[in-house]
Formats: sequence, structure tokens, C-alpha cells
Amino acid sequence: MYKTKKIAHSLSLLGLATCIGLSSSSLTAGVLSVNASAQSSYAKTKYPLLFTHGMFGFSRVGVAEFGLDYWYQILPDLARNGATTFAAQISPLESTEVRGEQLLQQVEEVLAITGKPKVNLIGHSHGGPTIRYVEAVKPQYVASLTGVGATFRGSKVADDLLSNQASSQLLSIATDYIIGPLITFAEGNPALKSDLHASLTSISEQGSQVFNQKYPTTALAADCSKSGATSNNGIYYYSWTGTSQVTNVIDVADSAISLLAPISYISTDNDGLVARCSTHFGKVIRDNYDWNHLDEVNQVLGLRGLFSPDPVDVYRQHANRLKLQGL
Repeated sequence: MYKTKKIAHSLSLLGLATCIGLSSSSLTAGVLSVNASAQSSYAKTKYPLLFTHGMFGFSRVGVAEFGLDYWYQILPDLARNGATTFAAQISPLESTEVRGEQLLQQVEEVLAITGKPKVNLIGHSHGGPTIRYVEAVKPQYVASLTGVGATFRGSKVADDLLSNQASSQLLSIATDYIIGPLITFAEGNPALKSDLHASLTSISEQGSQVFNQKYPTTALAADCSKSGATSNNGIYYYSWTGTSQVTNVIDVADSAISLLAPISYISTDNDGLVARCSTHFGKVIRDNYDWNHLDEVNQVLGLRGLFSPDPVDVYRQHANRLKLQGL
């Protein structure tokens, strides 16, 4: 019976991939290198850029010709401007330490591919603490850390979900056995496991406090009224975030999730999922972009507020900032 169910599960995933135009032979596991013909050296950093996704994230589902990047249109633009860019492929739902160990392996893979001794790590949402883990255990690999809408001090949304045991159990079943496996299959790495409870625990305010005590950093100030260190032992720290919720009424996915933080915090001083304070890390580039949590990675499909800054431009400018810093 178990074997039959397992075969049926695999066939259902294969069927989904076929429906959306993917083939298992075109999907590959491991760090994703994004290449393009360089038209300038504006974003040509000394060390490669490795991007790390957040919860429910992925590097790319599908293939270059027909697929969707988590960092929508961002990495190809950087490559056209001279950057060496990679997207990490780690569990969409797991603890910070499990994701961090997965990322560490891909950091070493990037170092081997490029021949460089260090990388610039950029993490969105749960990707923020994940890149922090790599610095904590292998600081010699890291040139800089950049958090984007990152859960450095956690999100109360996670605490509230965990406190509702019945809801969190139902969500765990849906995510651990359906959504998570579909994401990892679609990006070509079904071996990656999903654990919603571990993920929520890690990004909760309580779980984040435990992580920060275990892996302290000078980039996080004692409280949000103060500023953290902008560098330490040659490693530079940066962050930015948005503080909007519904930015485009056509973007239904954005609008739906962006109501969670205002309910949890009873405040709009957040990007819909993460409070402004939680994202402050090192040199804060800006903490009030007219973006919500998905706008920060140019999702969904580039839909955002009519007059809001283009995230693609912001990442390109940041790569130039790293370049000028000698990173």
C-alpha cells in the first residue's frame, strides 16, 4: 500500500510538471547560475552574488526559456551589468540552521565554480537569518551580508500561527506534503524536505531571539532606536525593506498575504509580513520603500505600486555599492 501511494504521489508531481510545460530532464538540483551577455561593468563586484530565498521560495521553477525566478528579472539584469550571480536552492520550509547548512554547501560550490575566496550573500525574508548562519559558522567565506525584508528579529505572524495549534497543524499537512514537494519538484530538487513548524518556529519572534543569542552579531543593535555595526572583521552589513501592504489591486497574491502583519501587529509599520524594526541590520539603506513583502523581490511578475521604485534598479544600485566598497 505504501509503495502504491508513493508511486501515485510521484506520478501526480510528474503530471503537474507536464501540465506547466516542464520536463524532469530539464530540471537540475543545486545552485542556479544566472548568465547574460554583459553590456556594462556597473554591477561587476569583486566577489560573486549569491541570493537566498525566504519561506515558500525557490531559485527557479521551470527552465530559463519557460519558468519563473524567485528574484524576478533581478539576476539577469545584474548579469547584464557585469555581476556574477547565483540563486541558492534550499528548502522552502525548514529551520534556519537546516537551511543554513544547505546554503553553506552552495556557498562552497560557488567558490569552487568562480575560484573566488568569498561571496556577497543577499537574503530575503527567512533568507536573512539563513545567510547570517553562514557568516556565524564560516565567516571567512563572507564578504558582505544584505537583508531584504528579512526576519532578523522574527515576525509576530509566525508566533500567532504557532499559537493556533489546530490551524498550524492543518497548514503543516498542506505545506509539508503538497505545496513544499510541488515547489521542490518544479525546481528540480525533490530531495529537499519541507517542515512548516520548524520554519515558523525559526522566524517567530521567540525563535529569532533564541537564534540571535546563539549566534550574536554586532550588526543587530540592542533595540530599533539604535543602529547596528555596519561592518565587522572586514564583513559589511546592509539592509532595506518596504512598509506598504496592498500596492497593486491586480496583484491578488500580494494583497492576500499582506493583510497578515497588520492584523498581528495591529499596525501598518510593516511590509505585510515583517515589521520594519525586525529588518534593521547593519547599514539601513532605506526602511520605507512603497513595497510589500513580495514587491521586495519584484513579485508577482513585477506588479507593484504605480509610483514605487523598481526593485530591479535598487538591486543594481546595491551591486554598484558593493563594487565601490571593494566587495
